[in-house]
Amino acid sequence: MDNQSLRKAWPLLKRQVRELNVPWLEKMARLHSSDPFRILISCILSFRTQDRTTGDASERLFRLASHPEDMAELGIREIERAIYPVGFYRVKARRIRELSRVIVERYNGRVPDKLDELLRLKGVGRKTANLVITLGYRGDGICVDTHVHRITNRWGYVKTETPEETEFALRKKLPRRYWREINGLLVAFGQGICKPLSPFCSRCRISMYCDKVGVRRHR
Repeated sequence: MDNQSLRKAWPLLKRQVRELNVPWLEKMARLHSSDPFRILISCILSFRTQDRTTGDASERLFRLASHPEDMAELGIREIERAIYPVGFYRVKARRIRELSRVIVERYNGRVPDKLDELLRLKGVGRKTANLVITLGYRGDGICVDTHVHRITNRWGYVKTETPEETEFALRKKLPRRYWREINGLLVAFGQGICKPLSPFCSRCRISMYCDKVGVRRHR
């Protein structure tokens, strides 16, 4: 797939994704006016945790505290009880309170809106930082998770070994107008159609543009 094919495929992809389940973080961003703090905390909770569990835990936690100042005042046990059973909930509880305190003390209660500053926060990687920028601040970033990495390589659009390599390759090649949307679209598309093993190529509306790199079996 090249940029000419991508331009033709994009509207078809968007129409197909409307019929699929939108990632929970995308829904939450729309409901809460793209609150960067909620995006940041929910991203931390989502690591190795299913969408529904992340959503339920986030809502319980934000009922207790929805701003860094309030979150920093919660006890570790309170946070643990609110977010259980997300994966590594004890580690995440400590990290959430520590992050909240750093945001209050170093950034006057405002989550940074620059990639380099976000990456200075303990426990914040490139995926989370880019989601805060794209969903929280409606800025230009490229969030690459396993779905974006897998699908863009499967398309033949990039040829990379890791999600981080994919992000930098996309920053060079992908037209900027697609940056904010690509994660939300490909997460839903990857969960519903372009699965890791045996993708549903027969249902895929952009199959004619896909190089199907590495696909040995499909439905």
